[in-house]
Amino acid sequence: MPGQASYAKASVGQFRNKYKDGEYENYNLDKKDEGNWWVAVRDEDRWMEPEAQVCDRAPFWVENGDAPPVENAVTPQVLAELAYNRVQLPTTEVTLAPAAATKVNLPTWAWLDKAQFKEVSVTAQLNAGGLNIQATTTAKPVSLKLEPGTAEARTYPASGECSINDDGSIGEPYAKGKAELDPPCGVQYLRSSGDGAFNLRATVTWQITWTGTGGAGGKLPDGTFGADQSVTVQEIQAVNR
Repeated sequence: MPGQASYAKASVGQFRNKYKDGEYENYNLDKKDEGNWWVAVRDEDRWMEPEAQVCDRAPFWVENGDAPPVENAVTPQVLAELAYNRVQLPTTEVTLAPAAATKVNLPTWAWLDKAQFKEVSVTAQLNAGGLNIQATTTAKPVSLKLEPGTAEARTYPASGECSINDDGSIGEPYAKGKAELDPPCGVQYLRSSGDGAFNLRATVTWQITWTGTGGAGGKLPDGTFGADQSVTVQEIQAVNR
């Protein structure tokens, strides 16, 4: 092509020598039903990471039913990791009782909405060139950590880690008649927040597992997602006679 830079001409020539006149004669058109072209594809959410930059192999041919002979070729585990990146989890916000404002030294109950905080699954599948594999990644909430936002407070339990119950819930909703009980999951503030509020941080840990084609499966790194919510703490007013 007139005006084309020398390095571009060289690149086009190398491509032609390999895919039209060389190793893959006429782009393997006479074998189009026997296999497929495979290319390197970078995760668009991680393309600036060093691992993504080395994902640069030129297109290559794989016979139907054969596994691509390269590192990081698509496998059930790779699909599981891709599905992990697509899992949509609810915003971390705990339900509190009292809800609007609590009182100094009054245990505040905390729990997660069981209807919202439940197992979430995403399935990724590849069906091409005689290769049909899939993987399902599942995120399950397993614990809730409470950080009151001030040292002048105590948590229930003392560690601040509320574990999952047998029925899959975390924490326990407050109900009438439980005022004299300590909450299984909650916080007690020892001083008022004055004219402001304390930032209660709630962090949910999600256990990540996957299953895939051929009985494959295992664990992926746990995910932890937290958020702050404001808690107003008022003094208990006493009347002196």
